[in-house]
Amino acid sequence: MNEEPQVLYCDAWLMAIDKPAGMIVHGDGTGERTLTDYASDLLLAMGDGFAATDMQPLNRLDRNTTGVVLFSLDKQTQPAFDQMVIDHAFEKHYLALAEGKIDWNEKLIDKPIARDRHDSRKMRVGASGKPSQTRVKVLKRLKSRRGLPTRSYIDVELLTGRKHQIRVHLASEHHPLVGDDLYGTPRPCGLMLHAHSVSFTHPITGEHIHIEAPCPWEP
Repeated sequence: MNEEPQVLYCDAWLMAIDKPAGMIVHGDGTGERTLTDYASDLLLAMGDGFAATDMQPLNRLDRNTTGVVLFSLDKQTQPAFDQMVIDHAFEKHYLALAEGKIDWNEKLIDKPIARDRHDSRKMRVGASGKPSQTRVKVLKRLKSRRGLPTRSYIDVELLTGRKHQIRVHLASEHHPLVGDDLYGTPRPCGLMLHAHSVSFTHPITGEHIHIEAPCPWEP
């Protein structure tokens, strides 16, 4: 991990942090420093011990996915944010680089996702899985150059929130994400998936909030 997390937004009830690649959001029992630890320490440094104790992440990103992670800061108002998660009230857009030339311009991938019984690390498309929807829009098709294969630069909107959803859905379309070591081919550049923006109506203030994290890589 080469970069420090950056605060993108903060009010009395909510904080948004730009997560760098290589950092996990939740503890995994190894004692590794997490984004949650970073956020808690930051709130303590700001003199807000209550928020440092009450805070809870509202979304997860895989270790090598970068971008926006939201934290609820107040136990009294957390149920309102939790309900928004349940209702899919956060509009989330990702930027990604997919292997190959995607022929269509825009597509709703509507395929159920289940755990892979043969590999506990993975998920898979399967009839027994939970309903999962991902809207994909091609932003740019990158021609093969300097030994690099053809790739597609895409905007991805999550309509549901399953584990590895974007990675599984794109792999099922035969366009795995560049650098995906589970569903595609590992690359030195790492996983090309970035949680770019989150938009929502603030449940406490009623304001429309739009939060963006700058993409750390260029297509």
